[in-house]
Amino acid sequence: MEGHRERLLRRGDYIWGSWVKPERVDGFIVGVNPGDRSDVLGRFPFSTSSVDDAVECAQRGAIYWRRVGRGDRGKAVRKYRDVLSKEQEHFSNLITRETGKPRWEARQEVIASIRAVDLLLEEGMSLLEPRVLNERNARSDYRPRGVVGVLVPYNLPLLIPTLHTTAALLAGNTVVLKPSKFTPGVGQGLAETFDRCRLPRGTFNLIQGSGTSIGQKLATHPGIDALLFSGAYATAVQLRKASLERPELPTFLQCGGKGAAIVVGGCDLERAVYEVLVGAFLTAGQRNNSTGRVIVTDDVHDWFVEELARRAARVRIGYGFEPQCFLGPLISENFRTRYRRYGRALVARGHRAVSKAQNREIPGRRGFYVEPAIYQVDWENGHGFINDEPPGPTVLVYRVRSWEEAVALHNRLLYRVSTSLFISPEFADLPELIGRLKSGSLNINRGTIGSSLRLPSVGLGRSSNGTPGGIDLLRFLSTPRSTLVEHRPFDPSQAVPGVDWDDETDEDPISVELEPDPSPTTPP
Repeated sequence: MEGHRERLLRRGDYIWGSWVKPERVDGFIVGVNPGDRSDVLGRFPFSTSSVDDAVECAQRGAIYWRRVGRGDRGKAVRKYRDVLSKEQEHFSNLITRETGKPRWEARQEVIASIRAVDLLLEEGMSLLEPRVLNERNARSDYRPRGVVGVLVPYNLPLLIPTLHTTAALLAGNTVVLKPSKFTPGVGQGLAETFDRCRLPRGTFNLIQGSGTSIGQKLATHPGIDALLFSGAYATAVQLRKASLERPELPTFLQCGGKGAAIVVGGCDLERAVYEVLVGAFLTAGQRNNSTGRVIVTDDVHDWFVEELARRAARVRIGYGFEPQCFLGPLISENFRTRYRRYGRALVARGHRAVSKAQNREIPGRRGFYVEPAIYQVDWENGHGFINDEPPGPTVLVYRVRSWEEAVALHNRLLYRVSTSLFISPEFADLPELIGRLKSGSLNINRGTIGSSLRLPSVGLGRSSNGTPGGIDLLRFLSTPRSTLVEHRPFDPSQAVPGVDWDDETDEDPISVELEPDPSPTTPP
């Protein structure tokens, strides 16, 4: 367990197929284990000049990569998948060290990353098949956009960049990736994996740094042709404001804001408690689709709240490398402060703390550990807390009188990335209830964090800008171009009225005879 504390070799940025350390350093990001701050992974230098270099190299690489056939692109991405499969233990250790999530959960993320590549190769590539209309000599082809900037968060530091980067490469684009400032080691490991695939120079590039400097410069760089962003809504707003002069830039925004659950009397309550518990507190509640709110009908509200609190008090909180650990630390002290401050604001507005937001001390570990927090919200008192993202392992519970009131409250939420509905299959008004729900994805009797990359879904409200993710990213990262070809010889009889194309006349063509220039006057 303690054998995974070695410092990482600081390689720098990965540009034009080589590791490059910036000549002028603008700052450092420090990789620290949030579960044990004595475990320092290293200091990673960054430079704003690297953004220009990486984008320029990606532009040069795009000239060649866009001409590579889809079959050869698939071979290159499959090589990445094979190398990643061989390095599963390395990546799971690295993810646990940099995010604090339990080792078993980190292993699941690595497996999910491998599976995501498999789905892109097995099912996603068919989305790029050309459409041919033989009877009209017409066709439509999907063409790469060019250089894709990719900004990713810390909560899924391998899965999201793997999905976004490989989708961009398979669509024929080149990539400039900036990992989260909290997970530079996973980002470096991802670049090392691509380096072993021997991609053409400039096809894949990685730059380290903070979001406020490096991330914003990449997102607003005039040399990128598309942007994939996953992170906080407030950051997405800043990026939009900074890129006002480029409204044509295709941008994928995945802002999360957390999901919601609806529990209706008559459902399997034990399953509802379990799914809400896992959805709210796995990854310390830091996933974009974690369960942040639970709307419960009056007939089962008290039992549900009591059982959820009892089960939450029993979850094992601790260091990610400890066996049977479920809840690891938050990513930083700043996030832990926000988590506690949010809990105090709830109480100050008249809501009841079932389990209060507070720190947890883990013997022998200096980490950012907290307790699961549960609050019962009086949403009719004028301060319903429905327009923000509950930070960390915090879940808000709302009591409603009927399923109609539950749906109405749910549809008022500003973030609706995913919704869990716990209900009996025999519920009489089930079709009407489902029809009224406005949500990006709907999981019936399943938690909010479950999803399928095969199926397109769009977070509603502030959760996204309306672009589906998963394997459908392949089409977003391409532009369809239609081609019409005419093979028949020109037939003047088919000319449109009014052009008089085949009008014949007996008159001679009009000719204009120019007079010669006057001769100079002859002297007497």
